[in-house]
Amino acid sequence: MAFTAFRGMGYLSQLIITGFIVIVCFLSLLIISVLAAMLVTGPAGIMNIFAGSGLQNAEGIALLKYFQVVQSIGIFVFPPVIVGWLFSGNIAKYLQLDRRINFPLVLITVAVILVINPFIAFVGQINNDMSLPGFLSDLEEWMRRMEDQAAGLIDRFMEVETIGGLLFNLFMIAVIPAVGEEFLFRGVIQKIFTGMTRNYHWGIWISAFFFSALHMQFYGFVPRMLLGGLFGYMLVYSGSLWLPVISHFVNNAMGVLIIYFENKGNGGLEKAFALGEEISYMIPIALISLILTVYLMFLLKRKSAVLKSQVDL
Repeated sequence: MAFTAFRGMGYLSQLIITGFIVIVCFLSLLIISVLAAMLVTGPAGIMNIFAGSGLQNAEGIALLKYFQVVQSIGIFVFPPVIVGWLFSGNIAKYLQLDRRINFPLVLITVAVILVINPFIAFVGQINNDMSLPGFLSDLEEWMRRMEDQAAGLIDRFMEVETIGGLLFNLFMIAVIPAVGEEFLFRGVIQKIFTGMTRNYHWGIWISAFFFSALHMQFYGFVPRMLLGGLFGYMLVYSGSLWLPVISHFVNNAMGVLIIYFENKGNGGLEKAFALGEEISYMIPIALISLILTVYLMFLLKRKSAVLKSQVDL
């Protein structure tokens, strides 16, 4: 017998239920993961993590990575699956995972991620250089401190020497976020706000705002929100959540690989893909990047419409 109690709810109710499910999943997995970790490390190991000394040794880093994976699964992966089942009964259809992936569309979306890199780097540099008014100096100091802490944690996570360490970082930073964050923000939250506002543009940008805000990295807020908006339009144009998932994975994996090879001493790869700060200040390149991205997104929209018309026939 199908469970239909949550179907047909208003969008505000759906949003509240979604938030509740996210909190319950996160807290449940956190408690289970802490108890499981205590069986291995003992209470002292957990206390060291909470005391902030986990970055000082390999065991602490491994434990932090473990909690990062659990946190990502608890917040991003489980909740949208549960929401899709409660609100629809057909998880794949609700999350728009049921449409077959078209290879040309995949190529276009991957090209978009590569082409938009200079523009995102340019916007990111402007965002990073922002300064708040003097009366908000305490807030700015707190924001900078949070940013530095997040950057320090990522730097320690990236310090791996083996292929196994690289693969785990790809799983933790590229695979899980690409699947989980797209399922939650594009698959659920964008759908809810699009229905609430009756306008997919509002749905895209509201979900992109929350997508960026949840990362709590203020000096990368704008470029991350722009990427969230880009993923949102990929979903709307193609009708398939797999394209944003793939694009998100490529974007994150590219960053992981760049840092890995840079740590190995291969600076050429960083120059080829990350483009460096000096490129960020080159406005013409950023404008060309933006123009090419807009063209590719137009191509994606047109190609998706053609494919949809063929299916309808």
